[in-house]
This record gives sequence, C-alpha cells and structure tokens, in this order.
Amino acid sequence: MITGPSLLLLILTSIVLIILLTAKFKLHPFLALIIACFFLGITVRIPLPELIKSMEKGFGGIMSYIGMIVIFGSVIGVFLEKSGGAMKIAQHIIKLTGEKRTIPAISLIGAVVSVPVFCDSGFILLSGLANKLSKLSQTSKASLNLALATGLYTTHTLVPPTPGPIAAAGNIGASAYLGTIILLGLCFSIPVLFITQLLSKKLGKHIVTKEVHNEIEEEDLTIMPSLKNALIPLLLPILLIALGTIFRFTGIDTPWLNFLSAPVVAIFIGAIVAMLLLRPKTENKYSDWFIEAIKVSGPILIITAAGGAFGGVLKATPLSEYVSLWMTSGDSNDVLILILIFIIAAVLKSAQGSSTSAMVITSSLLAPLIPVLGWDSAIQFALAVLVIGGGAMTVSHFNDSYFWVVSQFSGMSAKDTNRSFTLITGIQGVLVLTFSILIWLFVI
Repeated sequence: MITGPSLLLLILTSIVLIILLTAKFKLHPFLALIIACFFLGITVRIPLPELIKSMEKGFGGIMSYIGMIVIFGSVIGVFLEKSGGAMKIAQHIIKLTGEKRTIPAISLIGAVVSVPVFCDSGFILLSGLANKLSKLSQTSKASLNLALATGLYTTHTLVPPTPGPIAAAGNIGASAYLGTIILLGLCFSIPVLFITQLLSKKLGKHIVTKEVHNEIEEEDLTIMPSLKNALIPLLLPILLIALGTIFRFTGIDTPWLNFLSAPVVAIFIGAIVAMLLLRPKTENKYSDWFIEAIKVSGPILIITAAGGAFGGVLKATPLSEYVSLWMTSGDSNDVLILILIFIIAAVLKSAQGSSTSAMVITSSLLAPLIPVLGWDSAIQFALAVLVIGGGAMTVSHFNDSYFWVVSQFSGMSAKDTNRSFTLITGIQGVLVLTFSILIWLFVI
C-alpha cells in the first residue's frame, strides 16, 4: 500500500472530492462519501476484498452505536414539536426572564429546544414567538431572531443527543464518555451564548426586516401539554447519562445505573416517556408522528453510516503508522492537532453546508490517529468532539439550508443574514476552539 507524503496527498484529495461532489455538483453526501471510499481505497492500493470489508465494518460499526440513538432522539424531538411541548417550554422561559430580557430569553429557549429538535425545525417553530416578542417588548426583531438562531446553533453542534456530537463521539471511540461530552458541552455553551446575545443585540439593532406571516395563532396555545410533561422527556435522558458519568467519576459501580445511563437506554426511555406524555389529540396522528420521526432520522443515519465507511477505509490505510513516525509527544503537538481538527471541520462545513456531515467526516479522519496520539481520558475525548463541533459551526452561509431558514423566517435579507448570522457563527466556532485549547493547556 502507498504510504508517506503520497498517502497524505491522496487523503487530502479524497476530502476535496467530497467537497466538490457535494458543493459544486450537488451530489448527496451519502453518495459522495461512498465514492470517496472507493477512490481512496483503490488509489492507496488497499486489496479489494479488504477495501469492501473495511467499508462494511465502518458502516456497520457506527450504525450499531448511533442508529437507535438517532431514531429515539428524533421521536423525542418530533413529539415535542408536534404536541406543542417545545412551545410550552419557550413560554415558561419567557415568563421566568421577563419581557425586558427577551434577547437572553429567546437565546436560552433556542439552546434548550435544539437539544432534541433540529435547528431548522426549531427555528421554524419558534420564529413566530420571536416576532411576537419583538412587538411586545419593542426589541429589534432582527436581534431576537439572531439570538434564537445562534442559541439553536450552539447546542446543535455541542450537546448530545443531537446527531453530530453523537456521531463524532462514536467515530473516535468516545461513546463511553458521552456524559462528559454533555457536561462539558453545556459548560462551553454558557459563555458562547452570552457572547452571541451581545452580538445579536448589536448587529441586529439596525437591520430592517420584512413582515413574515408565521405568527403563532392563539387557539394553538390552548392544546399544549403541561410544562412538566414537556420537560420530562427532554431532561430525563440527559439526567440519566449525566448521573451515570458522575457515579463513574466517583468510583461508584452500580450495574442498574450503568445500564440506565447507557445513551441508547436513556434516550429510549426518553422516547417512550415522550410518546406517553405528549400524545396527539387524535389517535390517528399518533402513528403519523412516529413515522415522521423515522423520516427525520433517515437522512442523518445514512450520511453518518457512510462517514463510518469512510473512516473504516482510513483505518485500513497505513495512516496511523506513518503519522507515528514523525509525531512526537507533548502538549504543543496536541494543541496543534486540535487546531488542525478545527480547520478541517470548518473547511468541510463552509464548503458543503452540513454541520453533521462535517462532524462525521472530520471524526472519521481523526479516528485512526487516536491510538497514536495517546488520548485516553474522558476530558481529552470530550474536547476532541467539541473542537470538531466548533469547526462544524464555522460558518453557516449561502450553501447551508439553515442559513436560508433563518433568512426567510426572520424577514432578513440574505445580505443582512450573511453580515450578521454568518459572522456570529464564525465567532462561535473560534470561541469553542479557544476554550478547548485553554482547558487542554491548563487542566489536562
């Protein structure tokens, strides 16, 4: 097999191929990733039977971990959205913060809702609330929509059980540290949200928006579930996973808690609770909601699985052996690797638009290097996932479907959205990278 600088060049070429196929030729990421698998495997001269076996192993390996988690997470998200549970949570956050602090409130709403609900649907669901709050509080509509959009975006890329961080964790072998990733992701989200709120207020102040007819109808507010019923499916899996992590840190070994805090079990419990507490008013819609959750999870699953196949091919190359020849130990090298991971994820995100795809591909590239790097602690794995997430934030622009959702549902022009929302997403990513480097240098 080919090794040395030629191997690195071929891996770089395969990444460029993915970018060209998805960004320029508009090919679905699944097909682009599979084509890249064959291109890399054949050009590196992996024996053809081994190439096929590597793809199958990578494809099946990541699906065995993430498949059920994504489906169960989608069930929670769809039932929260369709039942009005997400809106109920939003209303109560507004009551707690008050209309005078609408920008922090709407940002927090976005961050909470985006843990189980995808960015696009979350913004569509809540943008009407942002526009109504603008009229009630005399706050800039653009500022409120920017705060909502960036709040959703923060936890979407940093806090499981959203698919991107889960896929990245699975690819690099960090599935056992999901609780640490959640806790650290939440810690990172707090300062990131604070900065984005200030930027949203400043940048949105002078943006003129057009009227958008997506206001929430009053009659819809009478059929929402209680706040308790809306919160339990969202918080229960997160609390179970976090509790399991805390117990393991303290050396307490409880078989039942280990079982219940396993991500697939915890999120499955959340999905069952969501289906019981957030039932539709008519029974015939019950099946429709579940089917929609399956449809929502499908595209994410096939992209993630294809990314796993690409990772499998990378592991079959002599990459880790070659890297081990020139890589020396030390914090400076680790920090350099973190920066490189961030740049790769940012390039992929900026080129092809999908944060989830960027996280899947970048983590697949990192996976073969983990044994060489010697990363083995929960914090190291968590920081690796968060740096990938930070890169996958950088930046949302014209080729990102979420960019257009924000533009169309906020009433901002594409030009104004680019000058404000795109700029903030870039700052968000750099903040995540900065926090990760500081923790790596002074904590690890």
